[in-house]
Amino acid sequence: TMASSSETSDPVLEGRSTEIPVSQKREERLRKFRELHFKRNEARKINHQEVVEEDKRLKLPSNWEAKKARLEWELTEGQKKKECAAKGEDYDRVKLLEVTANDAERWERKKKKKNPDTGFAGYAEAQFRQYQRLTKQMRPDMDNYEKQREECGEDFHPTSNSLILGTHVPTKEGIDRMVEDVEKQIEKRSKYSRRRAHNDDADIDYINERNAKFNQKAERFYGKYTAEIKQNLERGTAV
Repeated sequence: TMASSSETSDPVLEGRSTEIPVSQKREERLRKFRELHFKRNEARKINHQEVVEEDKRLKLPSNWEAKKARLEWELTEGQKKKECAAKGEDYDRVKLLEVTANDAERWERKKKKKNPDTGFAGYAEAQFRQYQRLTKQMRPDMDNYEKQREECGEDFHPTSNSLILGTHVPTKEGIDRMVEDVEKQIEKRSKYSRRRAHNDDADIDYINERNAKFNQKAERFYGKYTAEIKQNLERGTAV
């Protein structure tokens, strides 16, 4: 009992028992402090990298993302073409196997909605567009085709020695269809705007081309109200 009482009442042992937890707590605090310090430095480093990357993105052109996606797509397509060529396969057929029915229908609808008429760019292009429009309107009459083929025989496909050239007589329906189409072309052509020719004899009441356009618009809208004032100014009798 005396030994047990001395052990429990010894102040040296009590001090040692209290010193160990304090040192552990201090070490734990220092460790946490080092971890927080390390995390702060890591966050600062990451934030700096993000700022640099954002500055780079802001300095890039507005269409950079689209260009990048396009280049990546071209690289992927080129790789697939090389793989198909190495295997001896047709790339177009392999690519079509990956297209779903929904995507094919969507692309077809988009193609139909697209307007190929981009306006006047040249006489040759306009003539080609008109040719395409006229050929799309044509509906072949197979019955009449077979009838003419039977009547003409070998001359149906004429050569330089055939005498059938120039003997074809168009039908009344064909002539009416041609007349209707020509009238539509005349009506459409009459709606085109044209550049007005400059009149050298007209009075010059402008200082430049822009001012001339402004005066023309003002005359168009307010000419009937200011005609008398303008005449008085020209005669010198304005009040």
